[in-house]
Amino acid sequence: MQITIDLPDEIASTIKAKWDNFPRKVLESLAIEAYRQGVITSAEVGRMLNISSRYEVDSFLKQAQAYLHYNEADFEQDLLTMQKIEAQRKAEM
Repeated sequence: MQITIDLPDEIASTIKAKWDNFPRKVLESLAIEAYRQGVITSAEVGRMLNISSRYEVDSFLKQAQAYLHYNEADFEQDLLTMQKIEAQRKAEM
């Protein structure tokens, strides 16, 4: 999909003078904000920006201070998973 935005000429000129690749910056800004709001996943950020590595996407989001969505429920689930793995490991010994 291609999207067109209208900006006053003087604002567009100011932004273009500060940003090397204005269209890319707009796309990155959209991806960051959509990720922050939970509209898209980090995998979708990668597809949107044509970044193939998950680690590069994570690095990009970290630089933008758009951190991983990880809450207390996620932590509890990870803790249960680790406890199950540890119990299985001990049972195999």
